[in-house]
Amino acid sequence: MAGGHMKYRTLSRNSAHRQALLRNLVTALFKHESITTTWAKAKEAQRLADKLVTLGKRNSEAARNKAKSIFYEPSLLPKLFTTIRDRYATRPGGYTRVLRLEPQREDQSPSAILELVDSPKDTRMALTARTLAYQRSQAAKSGSKNQTPHQPNEVTRGNILKVTRFREDGDEALEEMVRKFEWLDGKREWAEGEKRREEERKWKEDVVVGAEEGGRRGEKKEWERWVVDPAEVERKERVYPKLERTRI
Repeated sequence: MAGGHMKYRTLSRNSAHRQALLRNLVTALFKHESITTTWAKAKEAQRLADKLVTLGKRNSEAARNKAKSIFYEPSLLPKLFTTIRDRYATRPGGYTRVLRLEPQREDQSPSAILELVDSPKDTRMALTARTLAYQRSQAAKSGSKNQTPHQPNEVTRGNILKVTRFREDGDEALEEMVRKFEWLDGKREWAEGEKRREEERKWKEDVVVGAEEGGRRGEKKEWERWVVDPAEVERKERVYPKLERTRI
């Protein structure tokens, strides 16, 4: 019936071009385990990627022939029927994830990340670990005398369950990533502190706060933000008589 509900997105392409595009996307996905594309393309490629993982879990001759007809790179077949199959052996479904991004293209089209869940490049796990590291650092800075550990909120607890439920040694992997983020935050704070202290030291050494003969040096005040340029002082001393100068 003309004008009926469409079962899938055409992606502004004919059938052959659309199928070639999806095959190219899933080939890149299984090669790199995480790709960035438009939202519509990611949602359509997600369906084909989930079917490929299902074929890998079946591990039959018919499944191998079907997967071979989809991949543009046959070298990915061993990875599908060994690494991917073992990774999702206990997972009943949901092998891929689509995460929205800010528009990446010039036309501001919706962008997204398409990734294999529980992979080394799992974006949600990295974001969850980053959140936990930040919350722990804020709890430590608050100086609370309560010795009970910081409890994440409901959303963070849900994300923790998602990234650790079917991952082998998921809790240990998440905790290791949290420690890495805490170490990076510590290094960043140390670098920012060193930069701030160096700027203050240079300010105390080089700021000129007066226009007397020979200049007068002093320390930076919180209320004083102006800096006298020595070249400007010299120019005004040549132009204006000394008696007419009250402050330069």
